[in-house]
Amino acid sequence: MHENPNAMMRKEQDFLGQIEIPSEALYGIHSFRARENFPDRTAFHKEWYEALGLVKKACYITSRDYFRAAVQKFPEKDIRMVADNILDSLILSASEVAEGLYFHHWIVPAVSGGAGTSINMNVNEIIANASLLKLGKKPGDYTTVDPFEHANIFQSTNDVIPTSLKICIIKLLANLEVSINETRGIAERIESGSRGVLKVAYTQMQEAVPSSFGKLFSTYSEALSRDWWRVSKCTERLKLVNLGGGAIGTGLSVPRYFIMEVVSALQKLSGLPIARSENMADATSNLDSFVEVHAILKAHAVNLEKMVSDIRLMASDMNKPLPLISIPGRQTGSTIMPGKVNPVIPEFVISAAHQVYANDQLVTGLCAQGCLELNAYLPLIGHAIISSLKLLISVNHTLKSNLLDGLVINSAASIEQLLHSPSITAALLPLIGYNRASDLARLMKTESITVGEANARLKLVDPEILNEILKPENLLKMGYTIGEQ
Repeated sequence: MHENPNAMMRKEQDFLGQIEIPSEALYGIHSFRARENFPDRTAFHKEWYEALGLVKKACYITSRDYFRAAVQKFPEKDIRMVADNILDSLILSASEVAEGLYFHHWIVPAVSGGAGTSINMNVNEIIANASLLKLGKKPGDYTTVDPFEHANIFQSTNDVIPTSLKICIIKLLANLEVSINETRGIAERIESGSRGVLKVAYTQMQEAVPSSFGKLFSTYSEALSRDWWRVSKCTERLKLVNLGGGAIGTGLSVPRYFIMEVVSALQKLSGLPIARSENMADATSNLDSFVEVHAILKAHAVNLEKMVSDIRLMASDMNKPLPLISIPGRQTGSTIMPGKVNPVIPEFVISAAHQVYANDQLVTGLCAQGCLELNAYLPLIGHAIISSLKLLISVNHTLKSNLLDGLVINSAASIEQLLHSPSITAALLPLIGYNRASDLARLMKTESITVGEANARLKLVDPEILNEILKPENLLKMGYTIGEQ
């Protein structure tokens, strides 16, 4: 948020001292201090901000229900209450945050210390000040609505922040699941359309045996199917939350009613299959579920890199006279070499994959840095996971739309290459054995002739039998039986 140097100011105070804040700002002193203490400007993810609004709304609804139930059940007790009109304004303001409103008042960066306290206070201050405006008050009038007493009622940073992160991740996982399935679908379409299109298969980047583009693309569609299945199971790893557990998951100073009901309220609001952890101390202290989920994201990145690396190689101009695959030209490739078009989509996918690998190392290392009852590094852990999810979603979208959709297999060039490749002699092993097949391969290589031309000179196989063996349906059979060769 860019501040107007001529803006009217208000004074806010905490136990460390007093600071001037722009009068119209919905953030307050605690957010301001965080911005000054953590001067990195890496932007906080809006999706996490919106999830925070949803969690806060569940807390306010549950608090209101608790106060109403308490007054009804214990009319004679002097219960420390929050008025309905304040809670109603908090609920409405939290709803607006969940829809992305007021995000321009978010000033805490993605990288911060304090286990997420600054994150929690920025949203508390936004909700408190938005509520004050609804009640006809000015921002900063915390005697009416207070960021601690009201916006943070029955909450702790240590249950709100991880719970909101899980909500955010689960929602993004659903989007990733859809995008993977779209990529898988088009890979499967290419597989189906190229089952009989022969090609040379390579092992260790050397010509090996005959195969087909259908076989190759089946390896991509199978890998993407595994990715889709693994991602679809990630919600199971994240569905247990510690909301209501307070500082360390013991529920200290939190009403039992709130502990028992708040996750149910969040479940209804979010429509997600979340549940209260039976061991909220564990859910507060240990973040291994995030490590597990990000490892699944890493596995997907690995499969994407493998696929586009193969495609980039087959589309390379190093394949003469024609590349085996033509990929769409997406943009001018050089400022000095006219007509050059680079494989920018594979390069983007590979770059993104390596960013995911780097994030995985970060998530792993910082999750292991949890100390006793809490992990202080949740802000950056969360930022890395969300970044990987959004990156992989964008990768799948561009991969489908800007690479696979326009991919063309140059079948004539591929078959011509195979007929000139000594690798095709592997199909003749059952008939003539390794040594004579080697003689055939050697002649093909030294004379740069086809298998048919080499066989005509050496007369090792009846030409009619050779032609039968070289049919795609025979070259692509899974093994052979006696009498067929």
